[in-house]
Amino acid sequence: MKISEVSTITGLSQKSIRLYEDKKIISVPDRELNGYRTYSQEQIDELNFVNNARKVGFSLEECKALLKIEKNPRRLSVDVKNIVEHKTQELKVQLTLIQSMIDKLEGWSEECPGNQESECPIIDGLKKLKN
Repeated sequence: MKISEVSTITGLSQKSIRLYEDKKIISVPDRELNGYRTYSQEQIDELNFVNNARKVGFSLEECKALLKIEKNPRRLSVDVKNIVEHKTQELKVQLTLIQSMIDKLEGWSEECPGNQESECPIIDGLKKLKN
């Protein structure tokens, strides 16, 4: 199957598919004599797996590791569960940070009169914000 067909089937862009191949996240597709890649059901399954893992927050490297685990018939579900629990904690920390940013922005927006004057609590807040 050609990359355009795989893109349609998986919903991934051709650029993403090539990236996943270049980063060795998915197995290498065969090449025709003319150099075109020929994707098998195996690569489609891998791409769908990676796409689903990305949708729930896993990085490319984490996807690569998960795909390796998925292919291992001796995998232990406890290992997979530990990975997911760790990712869940990471996402909760990120969510807390994002909520803090939203709260700060909403506070500044509420303070800002949004009028024709140059005085702006948003600009003042950005100048005073600590790292």
